[in-house]
Amino acid sequence: MPSTRPHTAPAATASTASTPPTRPTGLLLTGGGARAAYQVGVLEAIADIRNACGAGEEPNPFPIITGTSAGAINAAALACGADHFDRAVRRIARVWRQFHASQVYGADSLSVMRSGARWLTLLSMGWALARWRRMRPRSLLDNSPLEKLLVKMVPLVRLPRLIRKGHLTALAVTASSYSSGEHVTFFESNAPVQPWVRSQRKAARDRITHEHLLASSAIPFIFPAKGITIGDHTEFFGDGSMRQSAPIAPAIHLGAERILVIGAGRMHEPKGDTAANPTANYPSLAQIAGHALSNIFLDALAVDVERVQRVNQTLSLIPEDVRNKSALRPIELLVIAPSQRLDAVAARHVGELPGPVRTMLAALGVTSNMADVRGAALASYLLFESGYTQELMALGRADTLAMRAEVCRFFGWTDTGAEVQTKHHA
Repeated sequence: MPSTRPHTAPAATASTASTPPTRPTGLLLTGGGARAAYQVGVLEAIADIRNACGAGEEPNPFPIITGTSAGAINAAALACGADHFDRAVRRIARVWRQFHASQVYGADSLSVMRSGARWLTLLSMGWALARWRRMRPRSLLDNSPLEKLLVKMVPLVRLPRLIRKGHLTALAVTASSYSSGEHVTFFESNAPVQPWVRSQRKAARDRITHEHLLASSAIPFIFPAKGITIGDHTEFFGDGSMRQSAPIAPAIHLGAERILVIGAGRMHEPKGDTAANPTANYPSLAQIAGHALSNIFLDALAVDVERVQRVNQTLSLIPEDVRNKSALRPIELLVIAPSQRLDAVAARHVGELPGPVRTMLAALGVTSNMADVRGAALASYLLFESGYTQELMALGRADTLAMRAEVCRFFGWTDTGAEVQTKHHA
């Protein structure tokens, strides 16, 4: 299991030498709702380290960008600025630094009553009554405000031109089909990539739209599914982290040989972590939901990282002349994941949620008690409030700066020891 402490290299690499800059580099941004603010802090730090090393004039450091759930939104926004990496990072950071829940979902009393309150009421009164009254709610929250935000944050109209001019090789976003049960990676690329098919997962070459991003980020039960046309029919999709058995695979299929993976939670909980100790109390619905979401968003990544490491180790045992004749190649990974429990960070900010949302979540067991880390797990995915997002961004930046040597080695940058100067503004 890779270490997630920021002062150690969290993933094994194919060699200990600096990586040649010509190897195709991919970026994987994983899911996690509001937790994706952490990714933005990491990207800010990478931009600053890049400039401190004198590499700021080099081309886009991530020609292959893949993302899932909220990570798909960040990935697409970054891809749409592939001709100016620093500027794209600043634009994304500005949104996350000034976030309010109302930009993502209806957080006023009327909106919550229309979605969440009705949903909770029907849970208690029975779905038979729902059928009688034709009151089948689609989700706990209405994320229609997110559609307006995406128009401003992700100018997808730029994407084909950036790919055509070589600023970007490929963008891929992943969603899970409720209709077919398949896990689909939609990708846009000028490279001759054949769509891949694996057990319960496949790829589809398509023009990436805001509908794809809404589908990929539709957290189950919390946000509504999104319909996407595939071939001659429409399927309804939800969050791409569901049933995602191989989150790193799309970047590899698209040609990446080095991949920076940015997680949205610690890869594993250290032994002796008091927050991870079991209690005798029966879990609240919020605890159960938080546990389920952690399974969806976090567990598959740790397993896939281990899988890549095992393949790398196996390949290292094969003679080089034999290995060169096969299609297999070692994949260099650098994993940057939070050094703190994001549930604990969320517990400090639950009180910042809009009143109607706080009231609704309280019915599920989410409290404003800062010591209630387990109860805050669910809120950690919905806390699109600037106090929380700014703290996660600061954590992402600090974790990445603590790994400066590993970052430079991964990209092949020469670390001159110059002080990192931030260009980001609140």
